[in-house]
Amino acid sequence: MMAGSSSCYSDSGDSSCSEPFSECGSDDLSFTPAAAAGIHRLLLSCAAEASDGVISSLVAELESPSSSLDSLRRAAMELRLLAKHNPDNRIRIAAAGGVRPLVVLLSHVDPLLQEHGVTALLNLSICDENKAILVEAGAIRPLVHALKSAASPAARENAACALLRLSQLDGSAAASIGRAGAIPLLVSLLETGGARGKKDAATALYALCSGARENRLRAVEDGAVRPLLDLMADPETGMVDKAAYVLHSLVGIAVGRSSAVEEGGIPVLVEMVEVGSSRQKEIATLSLLQICEDNAVYRTMVAREGAIPPLVALSQSSSARPKLKTKAEALVEMLRQPRSASLRARPAAVVAAE
Repeated sequence: MMAGSSSCYSDSGDSSCSEPFSECGSDDLSFTPAAAAGIHRLLLSCAAEASDGVISSLVAELESPSSSLDSLRRAAMELRLLAKHNPDNRIRIAAAGGVRPLVVLLSHVDPLLQEHGVTALLNLSICDENKAILVEAGAIRPLVHALKSAASPAARENAACALLRLSQLDGSAAASIGRAGAIPLLVSLLETGGARGKKDAATALYALCSGARENRLRAVEDGAVRPLLDLMADPETGMVDKAAYVLHSLVGIAVGRSSAVEEGGIPVLVEMVEVGSSRQKEIATLSLLQICEDNAVYRTMVAREGAIPPLVALSQSSSARPKLKTKAEALVEMLRQPRSASLRARPAAVVAAE
């Protein structure tokens, strides 16, 4: 499941959704007092379906070498609003050739134009049909550049969201975003961003790492494991579930497992099995299962951390899903015989239940 699902994220005990990712942050447009006078008219007009002529004139304004800065700002803002408030407008703007001039704005020296350009592209990317158009228009590298160096935090966060949506196109797009240098920037946002920035970074990392295996390696090499564990260990961040799911993606590869252990992840995961929400118990159990599967040393470490009692309790819980109970039982068996073979040696019925 990618991050474009309906609202599903909660750090409560609600496990009605199988994944913790809701849509990333939306276009939150604020206005200076100077712009406030005309905003009511703009909002009313942009909420409605725009004519092809109106959209074409706005695109032409962006493409004209004689347009003033104020004209560019107005055209970009109107396209941003048109794409935000009406799904049909997103199709019309792309069909009118609006994507490429918006991509160009991402390299403009004016911070407000950068923000309008980034966020207009974000709003266009909500439409699945537009994702391939954005990629073909060369939007990935300018969005990565905006994520790195845009003047406003909103532009950087919206660049992360736009890259997230483009990563949902296919594995090739996710890999291209990783190769363009997005991973270390998202890790940095995960470490130092505000509340929304951290959540957007985690959501984007999850999408990128799920979409392309090479991005998991990049994320581990770029230091994602440490901030993920820090977020998992601090419920006050509201990021426990998100961070745990990203970590689960990373421990799917050998270097991710070794990094998680070296960074002190075993105590964090065992504590989640013991005192976490239903969803947290589940994802922690799955991560521990991956960490332990082919490594007797790690199995011994997990057992010594006290994982067996809470896993036994989980396997016997009437509220736990049958699949989770089976996995908890398998992990308990593995921990009680730490030098035994990996999951492949366990009874076929247990393996089939996974």
